[in-house]
Amino acid sequence: MIPIRDDIPSRSYPVVSVSLIVINVLAFLYELTLGSEGLELFFQEYAVIPARYFAAGYVDPFGRIHQFGLTDLVVPVFTAMFLHGGWLHVGGNMLYLWIFGDNVEDRMGRGRFLIFYFLCGVLATVAHIVFNPESRAPSLGASGAIAGVLGAYLLLYPRARVITIVPIFFFIQFIPIPAFIVLGVWFLQQFFAGAMSLGAASAQTGGVAWWAHIGGFIAGMALVHLFKRKDYWPVHRDLWWRTR
Repeated sequence: MIPIRDDIPSRSYPVVSVSLIVINVLAFLYELTLGSEGLELFFQEYAVIPARYFAAGYVDPFGRIHQFGLTDLVVPVFTAMFLHGGWLHVGGNMLYLWIFGDNVEDRMGRGRFLIFYFLCGVLATVAHIVFNPESRAPSLGASGAIAGVLGAYLLLYPRARVITIVPIFFFIQFIPIPAFIVLGVWFLQQFFAGAMSLGAASAQTGGVAWWAHIGGFIAGMALVHLFKRKDYWPVHRDLWWRTR
């Protein structure tokens, strides 16, 4: 299933969501200018590498020995949220942020939503580090923070209809599916893949930080009621029942 849009209009323009999309895209375009070796060095510097948080000294793939201070460990937690490993990676993440971010931002307000987004991203990264303590693979991407947005959306708009591309044999169907099914299936996929990755030799089986997705989603569900506005009313009152 590939979601393409929902049917809940927002009351205001999603400034924060659009700004995050623009920054992520610009960061990815900058990555394309670095070349393969330069990009690897860049990821070593600004992506999250779990093994760094548990080792007194860290030897990177270039044979350099690092001793990390607090700043060296904290900064990548935030910079990694704006880095991506390929066109599908950045495109998929930005699609989900575009579809689901506007309504969550609308429900929280711009300032609260921005804080919520980064907090979910941080908690997603912590989950990834905890479940993959020996990983030396750079972890990057906005998916942990966006997973938090999905968790919030699930509780705020469970009955919203999400127009989804569903391939049936050789035919492509556009089917409206309730959000709780679309996002529930997504979370179950992440959970089972994450559970299977625990016994794998690689901390990022298949190149996906499953536990960042799981941690971000749970963080979003746990935090949403602390950040949502109490005086919210949807732009069309006949859509109110779908937000309850």
